[in-house]
Amino acid sequence: MIKAPEILCQQLGLHFNQPELFIKAITHRSAGAKNNERLEFLGDAILGFVVAQKLYELFPDASEGSLSRLRASLVNETSLAELARQHKLGEYLRLGQGELKSGGFRRDSILSDAMEAIMGALYKDQGIAVCQQWIENLFAEKFQSLSLSSGQKDPKTRLQELMQAKRLELPEYTMLTMTGPSHEQTFKVKCTISLLSDATIGVGISRRKAEQASAEQMLELLDKANQ
Repeated sequence: MIKAPEILCQQLGLHFNQPELFIKAITHRSAGAKNNERLEFLGDAILGFVVAQKLYELFPDASEGSLSRLRASLVNETSLAELARQHKLGEYLRLGQGELKSGGFRRDSILSDAMEAIMGALYKDQGIAVCQQWIENLFAEKFQSLSLSSGQKDPKTRLQELMQAKRLELPEYTMLTMTGPSHEQTFKVKCTISLLSDATIGVGISRRKAEQASAEQMLELLDKANQ
């Protein structure tokens, strides 16, 4: 059963003066004509601008090429889908029966498009200042972990691309434990791939960092296996 959109709105820290905009933002084209495609188009442009401006402020000495690589590492389908999963966005998406049956609520492209559509809807509802602040908050952890070397592909991306190149199933990440108080949690995540029987376990202060750590270990295992 699809959960009430009001719950998701609250989880995201949002309040809409026009709730119908938020509902449209989480409605896929497979569910009907009143869908999120136009809002996604708008949100994509807003996201690019907000992230570019934030990077310009964070890295005053970085070259245009470095800033572009940093932006690409943040504003991409995988990154947005990761944020969507953190908020369980898939449980709230309005999809047509075909997409529901095929697992569209888990698909990176659908999740990332919905995230951008929410940004577009927020802009239409409350303007650029509110939208910018929300996006910066949403990406706060990702911004904090950036460095000028971050334009290089992260371990999760490298592992995923490796599996795709071999036409194998994508890596699977399983949350094992989440311990500690809300302001100081520790996450433990297991990574498994079809190439190896061994699993790796990563630990971090967020699920994302734990997944990256487990992916890094898996890449090291693969390097050893190929030696």
